[in-house]
Amino acid sequence: MTTHYLDIQLRPDPEFPAGQLMGALFSKLHRALVSHEADDIGVSFPEHRLRPREIGACLRLHGTESRLNELMTQSWLSGMRDHVDVNAVSAVPTQAKHRFVRRRQFKTNAERLRRRRMRRHAESEQTVLERIPDSVEQRVSLPFVQLRSASTGQRFSLFVEHTDPQTQPRDGHFNTYGLSNDATVPWF
Repeated sequence: MTTHYLDIQLRPDPEFPAGQLMGALFSKLHRALVSHEADDIGVSFPEHRLRPREIGACLRLHGTESRLNELMTQSWLSGMRDHVDVNAVSAVPTQAKHRFVRRRQFKTNAERLRRRRMRRHAESEQTVLERIPDSVEQRVSLPFVQLRSASTGQRFSLFVEHTDPQTQPRDGHFNTYGLSNDATVPWF
């Protein structure tokens, strides 16, 4: 149950755009959640917007008071301390609604899908072109965090969906990005 939260607010920086700093911060959080095998810490982005599409400059962590304090005693924020303000762990307001905050994946690049299919299925370029037309590409209006895969080194966009507020919380587990399809986080 996510009874507590803490906000990590990015400071304005003339050298780095907020999106780049949020990507670095979120990558560090992801590595910390992996190393701690944490499936009980969720995230949300309370400043996210759909128009214009922005993830915002605030990363909110959700969990129990003890679990959040335990995470924050680790050195996972090293290298980011000059770029962030970290609030104290606080209790969630009693009137808070709840939201699912989850990852959404989209087919945004037909050419990349074709190359992948050719590698995986040993199909010719012509066959793949017929199977994957340009029309499969989807336009995405969700905010995202730009990350680099630790395993492949490739950059990718992690699209984040905040669902409509729910009246009741739902318990469940979070993935190593702090996102979940079955657990809600408080929204206030």
